[in-house]
Amino acid sequence: MALMVGYDAFVLVSFGGPEGTADVIPFLQNVTAGRGVPQDRLEQVAEHYYRFGGVSPINQQCRDLIVAIEKDFAARGVSLPVYWGNRNWHPYLRDTLATMAADGAGRALAFVTSGYSSFSSCRQYLDDFEAARRHVGNSAPRLDKLRQYFNHPGYVGSFAAAAAAALASLPAGLRPGGAATPGGTAADGVDLIFTAHSIPATMAEAAGPAGGAYQAQLAETARLVAAQLGWQRPWRLAYSSRSGPPSQPWLGPDINDLLAELAAAGSRAVVVVPIGFISDHLEVKYDLDVAAAGTAERLGLRYARAATPGTDSRFVSMITDLVVERLDGTAPLSLGAFGAGPDACPPGCCVLAGR
Repeated sequence: MALMVGYDAFVLVSFGGPEGTADVIPFLQNVTAGRGVPQDRLEQVAEHYYRFGGVSPINQQCRDLIVAIEKDFAARGVSLPVYWGNRNWHPYLRDTLATMAADGAGRALAFVTSGYSSFSSCRQYLDDFEAARRHVGNSAPRLDKLRQYFNHPGYVGSFAAAAAAALASLPAGLRPGGAATPGGTAADGVDLIFTAHSIPATMAEAAGPAGGAYQAQLAETARLVAAQLGWQRPWRLAYSSRSGPPSQPWLGPDINDLLAELAAAGSRAVVVVPIGFISDHLEVKYDLDVAAAGTAERLGLRYARAATPGTDSRFVSMITDLVVERLDGTAPLSLGAFGAGPDACPPGCCVLAGR
């Protein structure tokens, strides 16, 4: 396969996470640097990690994804070496870029583990790229971020299949249409909830061409997944993992509040589909599998959580699709009315007011 623009590497860029109890507080200090978060708040969040032995699942999930990407690249004739760098923990992106420079890489495609537009999931990663390149110096390879993929068929399809499996896990009397498969009819008393990481309202309203896109893109992904699932009733979009002070507006409703609302309205069961996450981050394992599941149990709701894409073949193939688009000009794939996003983020994309 001929390279159109001389790309010679691929790098997976992720958030990072601690891999032992001694890592937890330093990791959280990295995440919150410059935000004035008090130490007692860090200690509270640290307890979520300690519950899992101080280990976030995200790094191992990145390792597993790299193996899957390398296999898919080989099967489809993409001959790019695969690297991995994190924002907040080892392997840090700056160290990865130094390794890439030593290996002779000059220009790389970067896949970011968030498919949506917002400051933290888009612009901040672009800022990370530039900070890492400054750290390495003139030899640092250029990084070109692959486009957003919230409406790519591979992303939507992996969640639709996972949602169908979650529906199938409900007791027979609650399954849509007698069988929880795409095309079934939603059963009375079962509610479908899509979830994502909450962000401050000011961030959701970030200035620039992508301003306000986060909520709209989430809603579009939810709509596309529900359509593939054959869902015939209204679905809901909720948020989790809020970490700001009570005085600061964040996106809502919080999933726990929504569960209480649905239970009061007569819901018997919920299926939660975490469309904001590509893998089972701690925000999924704790905020959904522990906190929200506990809320549902107290409310008497049956609770099923759909799997995240992880190394699902549809999702992995999507990553290769995004690369091939840039290598040989293949037409970009997308579903719905939004279309495929631009290859390069426009100036001012996802910039916070005042920055």
